[in-house]
Amino acid sequence: MEHTHVEVSHLQRPPYSSEDSNYPIAQPLYTGACFCGAVVFTVSRQAPLDARFCHCTTCQTLHAAPFQWAAIFEKTDVRFVQGTAELVYWSSRKKSGEYSLPCKVSCRRCRTPLMDEGRRMLMLFPSLIKLGTAERREKFYPSCHMFYGQRVVDVKDGKPKFSGRKGESKLLPETSESSMGTTER
Repeated sequence: MEHTHVEVSHLQRPPYSSEDSNYPIAQPLYTGACFCGAVVFTVSRQAPLDARFCHCTTCQTLHAAPFQWAAIFEKTDVRFVQGTAELVYWSSRKKSGEYSLPCKVSCRRCRTPLMDEGRRMLMLFPSLIKLGTAERREKFYPSCHMFYGQRVVDVKDGKPKFSGRKGESKLLPETSESSMGTTER
């Protein structure tokens, strides 16, 4: 089923619009794309505001993976430079294929998840970005794990593990049989 309901006005602002005098375009530092290459975007910030692993059951289901890696950016830091017509949206809150913030953004052709767009920020998936050198990759390393109480695998990496959102929930130990995967889908 195709999800094509799109509010035209959102395409006029970042990260979708590449030409708007209210949002000057900074020099792109990184380029990224979906798997098929139909959608291409640039990133103009040296490093994300933060990067995290998310273990929530929504991310597990939508990414078909035990957790996802996301880098947080201002919307004006990211610009789609090709393929905005190929974008599709999914509102997890409404369980509907529409542009309603917060929403998931993917490529219509290859279905690659590209980002989660919130009301003020967006979470971009670093695995889609051509990072190049080890020094550039380090800037995108996750600082912590979120929703670790919903995890399906333990990750012993020494990074802080939060039961919910970073800074809004309690810290959890890296391993604990009693707290793994306690939330049902």
